[in-house]
Amino acid sequence: MQSFTFTYLLFLCGFLDFITGESLLQEILLDTLTNIIKTDKELNGFEFPSMKFLSTPQVIEKDGYPVEIHHVQTEDGYILELHRIPSKNISSLPVFLQHGILSSSADWVIAGKGIALAYLLADQGYDVWMGNIRGNTYSKAHVSLSPSNSRFWNFSWHEMGIYDLPAMITYVRNTTSQQLHAYIGHSMGTTVSYVMTSERPEIAERVKLFISLAPVAFMKHVKGPLRLFAPFAGNLKLLLHLLGQDELLPQNSLLQFLIGLFCDETSIQRRLCSNIAFLVTGIDNEQFNISLIPTILEHYPAGTSTKTAIHYIQEINHGRFCKYDYGRRENLKYYNTPEPPSYELENIKAPFALFYAENDWLSGVEDVKKLMGLLPNIVYEELVPYSKFNHWDYLFGKNMVELVYNKILQMLKN
Repeated sequence: MQSFTFTYLLFLCGFLDFITGESLLQEILLDTLTNIIKTDKELNGFEFPSMKFLSTPQVIEKDGYPVEIHHVQTEDGYILELHRIPSKNISSLPVFLQHGILSSSADWVIAGKGIALAYLLADQGYDVWMGNIRGNTYSKAHVSLSPSNSRFWNFSWHEMGIYDLPAMITYVRNTTSQQLHAYIGHSMGTTVSYVMTSERPEIAERVKLFISLAPVAFMKHVKGPLRLFAPFAGNLKLLLHLLGQDELLPQNSLLQFLIGLFCDETSIQRRLCSNIAFLVTGIDNEQFNISLIPTILEHYPAGTSTKTAIHYIQEINHGRFCKYDYGRRENLKYYNTPEPPSYELENIKAPFALFYAENDWLSGVEDVKKLMGLLPNIVYEELVPYSKFNHWDYLFGKNMVELVYNKILQMLKN
């Protein structure tokens, strides 16, 4: 029921510059958010009308492609669902696609035939695999823990990087008997790849090339709603009180009801919904395909742990790419240091290609350049040649094929 909260935060993000300097306004914001979340929880028992929803495999089938569903278990017991568009040629090269925060495998097919990256790769004869990270719509299972148990949600993108990616990449290799031709990540899909390649180099060796779309590691220059919580990043109890203890923004019947009510009828309603999204990703009315809004919101948000969002919020204040900050006392227990250690990016041997954009509010140019200054094996980097290109344009932009995807396809051929 936290969709009310999320939408409210999007509207508030324009006041960021004011609240970060005014303690009174911070107190007002805190009180307001607390009351909204309390209202959300009180609505938990209310049943809203269900809306039509196609899963990622159903979307792929509808678009005329073969699809397979696979499951893999991580070392710490989570059961992840992978979606595959198999090639007719059994020796086809496997390519792995990894979604961002609050997203799912649907990101790679929503744009449709001839446009979506998964379909473009399949049309080129690649064996396409799409991952689903723990805690999202498709990966809410564990060998012993229920999602109703708080312990299930005790993870951030660190665990995704050291457990989820190794499990999925190893599974694809064992299933296809081939090394991954490429790993392509968007947003958090890039974050977890930096974690894995620094912490699990033996797994990174199973991938020929890592491609980052909207790289997210350093976050000092991020804009948008995440910055609303930056002043509270040092107080974990307060953030948990604000965001909720366990799951953050799952798909639910209320959200689907609101989508049908506000985003699916007229162009004006869709423009309103897209403008809300722009407050997160960066404003780009020219590129964003507004007709996709109802379909996008059938799949997004797909849920994650609150701890995942807090880990990102901590990055804003730390100005480093580092492990989760439990506070001085707990850090000494976890890491034997009062501060969380940074990931050793300079030791990564895996080859990376990076695409970044000027108008991306979650992947700022300054932060990406800092990342590139530390990664030792960058084989390609490009600032997307369109000044308004934003965080979601990699997935839903009108000209993303010409601006980004064709270059990726050419890179994979070479």
